[in-house]
Formats: sequence, C-alpha cells, structure tokens
Amino acid sequence: MIDMEGKVVLITGASRGIGAAAVRVFAEAGALVGLMARDEAAVTALAAEVGGLALAGDVARSADMERAVASLLERSERLDVLVNNAGVIGPIADFAAADPDEWSQAIDINLKGVFHGMRAAVPVMTARGGGTILTVGSGAAHAPMQGWSAYCASKAGALMLTRALDLEVRAAGIRAISLSPGTVATEMQDRIRRSGINPVSQLSWSTHVPPDWPARALLWLCGPDGDAYLGDEVSLRDESVRRRVGLAG
Repeated sequence: MIDMEGKVVLITGASRGIGAAAVRVFAEAGALVGLMARDEAAVTALAAEVGGLALAGDVARSADMERAVASLLERSERLDVLVNNAGVIGPIADFAAADPDEWSQAIDINLKGVFHGMRAAVPVMTARGGGTILTVGSGAAHAPMQGWSAYCASKAGALMLTRALDLEVRAAGIRAISLSPGTVATEMQDRIRRSGINPVSQLSWSTHVPPDWPARALLWLCGPDGDAYLGDEVSLRDESVRRRVGLAG
C-alpha cells in the first residue's frame, strides 16, 4: 500500500460507489480526506467514519469546487491529490429522445466538473511544488455506445482535459492521469442494466468489478508506478495493470 500519511486528498462524488470506496482506501493509507458530493448527509456520515472533512457541493459549480479546496486549505494548508470522480450516466436515450436539460447536466458534471476541479487545484499544487490530479475515466471515451451520447462525449472530453493539463503543468510537478476502471458494480451500473440499451446493459452482474478495485488503483497511481501514465489513461481491463495494483483476476 502507498503510504499517504500526512497527505491531503480531495475526492469528488464521494458519497457512494467508487468515490466512497476511494475515501476508505485513502483514509486507510493515512491521508486526510475531503469528501465532496451533493448528498450532504452521506458525506457527513462517511467523513465521521474515516475522520475526514465533509464538503457538500456540486462540481458543476466552479464556486463550490473552489470553496471545497479552500476549506481543505483552512484545515490542512495543503492539497496533495485531487480525485475527479463525480459523474453521471444519464440521459440513457437515443438522440431524438434525449432530454436536453439532462444531457446538459451530464456535460456540466462529467466534463465541466473535471475542469472546475483542475482549475481549483492547480494553483494550490503549483505553490507547493506539485501534486497529483486523477480523473476517473471510461472506455466510453474511446468508442460510441448507443444511448450514451452525453456520457461518451463528456468522458472523451475529460480525457483530453487530462492530456491538456499534463501538457501545461507537468513541468510544475503536477501529475495528471486518467483511470478507466471498466464496468464496476455500482448504482450507475444498475441503472445501465435496467435501461436495456446497448450491450453493456446485458452484462451479467458477476462480470463487474467491486468499487474497491478502482479505488485501490487510484491509490496506486499516487505512487511511482503512476509516472508511466502521465498525461494518459490506464485501464483496469489490462490484466498486467491489475497484477501490478495487486488485484485478483
């Protein structure tokens, strides 16, 4: 396990799924974790469990993201890792049936939310000589899927943000990496299954990996092995990556 003692980590979408699993993994590794999500009750309860800091807010609003970073700085005077995890799948619908407001919300959270996180974290990390910015990506960034136009477009854009950020700030000591976790047994995957649209919805639940797998991979990327993926995306579908992280299967 990577030692995070004395380090400060901010995780978005921290109320459930991969985000909540990452909170527990980073806290177990010794980090002070800031938990950001719209569900204030959920992040407050989880923060109390791990000794973290609850930061209710919406990544789609830049002011909320800046306030979360500022709150962590008041508590700890540093930010070592940002995990851009907050994301939504909807609308799951073909183009003609997709609700424009829901489509826009997906872009606001999945793409603009990542930008807001990066923008808030970079000055703080630059001032301290570096840091790590991890974004939870998706295979949907690389291939279109029926009914997922907003999700695919937003994840492709988020991957390009990682590449653009790396181009601009690697020299300042900031490590920008995207993690594609594959299909994960979360509420999002349950919604996909119930939609019945595209082949992903037909996958057996047993094929999905548990949320702690990508959480452990995010921690692993904070160590020296992550340097091989700067400005790029690493996939947990890759068996060699799973072995290096120490995951079964």
